Amino acid sequence: MQSLLRFLQRFDWKLLVAAFVLFVFGIAAMYSVELSHGTGTFVLLRKQCIALLLGIVLATAIARTNYQIFRNYGKGLYMLGIVLLIAVLVFGAEYNGARGWFVLGGFAFQPIEFMKLGLVCQLARYFGEHAARRFGWRDFAKSGVMTAVPIGLAMLQPDLGGATLLAGIWLVMVFSAGARWQHFGALVLAGVAVALLGWFLVFHDYQRERLVTFLHPSSDPLDTGYNVTQATIAIGAGGVFGRGLGAGSQSQLRFLPQAQADFVFAVIAEELGFIGVVAILLFLTMLLARLLGIARISHDSFAAFLVLGVFASYATQAAVHVGTNLAVLPATGVALPFVSYGGTSLVLSCVFLGIAESIAVRNVRE
Repeated sequence: MQSLLRFLQRFDWKLLVAAFVLFVFGIAAMYSVELSHGTGTFVLLRKQCIALLLGIVLATAIARTNYQIFRNYGKGLYMLGIVLLIAVLVFGAEYNGARGWFVLGGFAFQPIEFMKLGLVCQLARYFGEHAARRFGWRDFAKSGVMTAVPIGLAMLQPDLGGATLLAGIWLVMVFSAGARWQHFGALVLAGVAVALLGWFLVFHDYQRERLVTFLHPSSDPLDTGYNVTQATIAIGAGGVFGRGLGAGSQSQLRFLPQAQADFVFAVIAEELGFIGVVAILLFLTMLLARLLGIARISHDSFAAFLVLGVFASYATQAAVHVGTNLAVLPATGVALPFVSYGGTSLVLSCVFLGIAESIAVRNVRE
């Protein structure tokens, strides 16, 4: 009993509170979106709550387990993620033009989410083992190849959003490991080359249209620019206090597609207004700040990089999702952590939370 009390006392409760409040905002938005369906079944809510229960079980088990297990099995998780990304290209279900889902019964599993866990563990393992030496070109290249392989497989689906998240995780971790401006210059040149190759050889027509629409949203407001246009209308219509939960025109009249997932931020902005947006951003900031705090006081390099990987995943998701809703980034279908509908995304977010708590209770300086 005393060991359990000591364990709970070392928990980072602010981290848990931030995640829980974000989830509550997501449930409220999903409730509003399902009101517009008029069926009264609330299927999305039920599925999201089931995913939360599974996530809580996994997060609790991971928090009670020594985080070093992810050092021991990091390479195995990474390789399993690669196998799943290959398998989904052959056996996966196609949705919205991308073959990136395994469908089992009434539930779907997106392997790119598991790949994020595998990549974070493998990069943390690599950077942790070489933390004592000066970061060099070999580290830049090796970690880059580790990331480029799953990114390439994600683009074959094609899943631009998933590839963006993997790249974001690597960027945060590689510069936290000590990458210098020379590496940044090489990265920019490589990025330009990859973008040109992607445009002419990899991107599908609809992905090119998304990028063109991002640059000129008014060029086709009723087709390729429709989603972004409706999102900006919803955000602008919210005002200070919003139109009220369940009273937003864009979500209730179903002008906003994928309102419960890709554009949940716009739903919250319209129905809860500027106040709701500020609350979402404050709790996201609180979540990210606590993760940086855990990384800063960790006395194990592997633990620090592991938490930084969790931070990178959350931060990249939040930045891309909000940027898409504000029309400052192309639409890529990225979820907002703990808020957007999506069982796989929510479960992985809980898993990452469990990893951070495992480190918080075991590997911090007094």
